[in-house]
Amino acid sequence: MTGKTLTRADLSEAVHRQIGLSRSESADLVKSVLDLISDTLVEGNSVKLSSFGTFMLRSKNGRIGRNPKTGQEVPITPRRVLVFRPSQVMKNVINGLEPGTSDD
Repeated sequence: MTGKTLTRADLSEAVHRQIGLSRSESADLVKSVLDLISDTLVEGNSVKLSSFGTFMLRSKNGRIGRNPKTGQEVPITPRRVLVFRPSQVMKNVINGLEPGTSDD
C-alpha cells in the first residue's frame, strides 16, 4: 500500500484553502482541535466524531510476554491503549458504498 500520509500541515493548508482563514489562523485552529481531542482522551473520555468514528482508551492488564527470538519471558506492564472504531458511514465510504447502505 503506497500513499501519502496526511499531516498536520496538510490539514492546516486545507482549512486555509476551504475556509479562507490565514495560514497561521488555520494552523492554530487545527492545533486547538487536536489538543482538545488529546486532552479529552488523556482524561479517560472517548471522542466521537459523527460520520467518522470514535477514539477511546482501553486498559490492558499486565501480563508475561515472551521474546520470540530468545524465548525469554518479559513482564509487560499494565497500560492504556488508544483504539479507533470507524463509524458505519466511514466503513461504507472506504468500501465505495453509498452512504446509508450496508454491506451486511
